[in-house]
Amino acid sequence: MNYCPQCGHKLEFAEVDGRERLRCPAESCDFVHWDNPIPVVAGIVEIEGCVVLTRNIGWPEKWYGIVAGFLERGETPEQAILREVKEELGLDGKLISFVGYYSFFERNQLILAYHIQAQGKIQLGPELEDAKLVPIKEVRPWAVGTGPALRDWLETREHPAPS
Repeated sequence: MNYCPQCGHKLEFAEVDGRERLRCPAESCDFVHWDNPIPVVAGIVEIEGCVVLTRNIGWPEKWYGIVAGFLERGETPEQAILREVKEELGLDGKLISFVGYYSFFERNQLILAYHIQAQGKIQLGPELEDAKLVPIKEVRPWAVGTGPALRDWLETREHPAPS
């Protein structure tokens, strides 16, 4: 954000509440860009003992993740993740449990992760290039983003994550 959405002045950095923040310098305006984290929902989708890993369009060929998307106005996180599962995989999911919340500082996001049970044939949504089913005992979580949620979920299972 470069300009004040209230009056159009160029925003400047200033100390506000003990932190450097973008704010409007106009005396008649009190706009501060708080830059709060964006809420994101993520789903560890389980189908017949496997986890669904997805690859978004434009991602490198070997990059896979779990279903994730933005929480929209008027939605609960539970509604949002079930919507994302439907949009991305073409499946109706059943919410099993809340896994946890995870700060993803690199993207200024707060991830709310859930375990979702689904069944049926995956039909890729327009954002996805590929999806694959990985047996739970073979899933290897990654270090950032949704990876810690997957790691925590695997630790609660009979088959913990491989080392």
